[in-house]
Amino acid sequence: MYKSSLALAVALGVLAQQAGAAGFVEDSKLSLSSRTMYFNNDNREDHAKPGAERPDQRESGQGFKLDYLSGFTEGTVGFGVDAQALWGIHLDGGEGYHKGGFFPDDGKGSAAQWARFGANAKARFSKTEAHFGSALAPNLPILVSNDGRLLPQTFEGGTITSKEIDNLTINAGQLTHAMGRASSNRTGLSVAGATAESNKFRYGGLDYKLTPDLTLQYYYSNLEDFYKQHFLGATHVFKIADDQSFKTDLRYFDSSSDGKNGNDSTYNFNNNGGYAKNTGEIDNKTWSAMFTYTLGGHALMLGHQQVGDDGGFVWLNQGSLVNDSGTSEGAGGSSFYLFTDSMINQFARAGENTTFGQYSYDFAALGVPGLKASLAYLRGDDIRNKSGNGTYNEWERDARVDYTIQQGTFKGLGFSLRQGVYRGSGESSSDQDQARFIVNYTYAFM
Repeated sequence: MYKSSLALAVALGVLAQQAGAAGFVEDSKLSLSSRTMYFNNDNREDHAKPGAERPDQRESGQGFKLDYLSGFTEGTVGFGVDAQALWGIHLDGGEGYHKGGFFPDDGKGSAAQWARFGANAKARFSKTEAHFGSALAPNLPILVSNDGRLLPQTFEGGTITSKEIDNLTINAGQLTHAMGRASSNRTGLSVAGATAESNKFRYGGLDYKLTPDLTLQYYYSNLEDFYKQHFLGATHVFKIADDQSFKTDLRYFDSSSDGKNGNDSTYNFNNNGGYAKNTGEIDNKTWSAMFTYTLGGHALMLGHQQVGDDGGFVWLNQGSLVNDSGTSEGAGGSSFYLFTDSMINQFARAGENTTFGQYSYDFAALGVPGLKASLAYLRGDDIRNKSGNGTYNEWERDARVDYTIQQGTFKGLGFSLRQGVYRGSGESSSDQDQARFIVNYTYAFM
């Protein structure tokens, strides 16, 4: 799999050996990450449907991730290689409780194990780095790689990050394929509800630190034949005292149709199951603001988000793609850069006004480092029905407790317990109670 990327990685490995590999070897890092996860999704409304004997999803699994990150060879231009191997094992789901998404499907209604390998070649000149391969995991306003289940989502393509100018970071790239968090295969790129794929997602953007406390952002992205998207952001942290601060985070997206979107039904967007001014066409403006007050171990966050009336918010999402046999590719699971990307729901439908808040506490302030807890609530109103007539509302409550052992033999072993409740009154709503228990551990070999 990914023969071209692997061949390039091997070629650069040979080059490193020939070019003087002091930095290449000495700065290398090798680590093995383990994640054990139990997932329970109670689809409450489906219990009353005829024939729905086991509508819930209950599955557990074990994931392993081996990462090798080389240093760079010496010289004006340094070269290196990154490689990643992933393996997902289905532990138990109980007969009838496997629903797909958490694990890939074997085509017969049962979960299947999966594995994949990816590699990146990389080069560094001065303060500029380029990466090319199949193990890319961008974390940018216009694309956030998802790592919410057993194994992470990755992408294939090329990226460039430059910090040649003080206080300015420039990011650019082109991606061609995605590897889903529950898949051994790669797919093209797409959006929710679409059955067609694109092999060209281009982006570019700037992060400028205007002052030590104020960062401004602009990004542009284009998924060919689906959408164009502009992003503006501003983040400011006002330090009140050594243990007290006030953070302001403002975000604005402007998304519009591109190419075949709106003209070819296979390239259409389902608007997150909601209303669209022009059926299937991407047309959206979304703004959000979040304010966080921190005092010692306490952090209180309040914010509001407004999704435009003409259509839902759009982001890269391969969840609707299926293989030749008509079963899911396991490509589902995507993240996006809105405050409302919560445990169960997205709060990103046309017309939706969402007010949200979160309280979190870091118990290090009480002498228990590594223990953190949070409680969040989101309420979305004025959501336009798909028909365009009337509106509805939805809400979600999420709680989580995280603890990481700080010292001793099991230092770094982490536990996370998460629980979410979602309720909605609309035609696209499906009430759910969800729980996750996760155990993480990473061992560094070098």
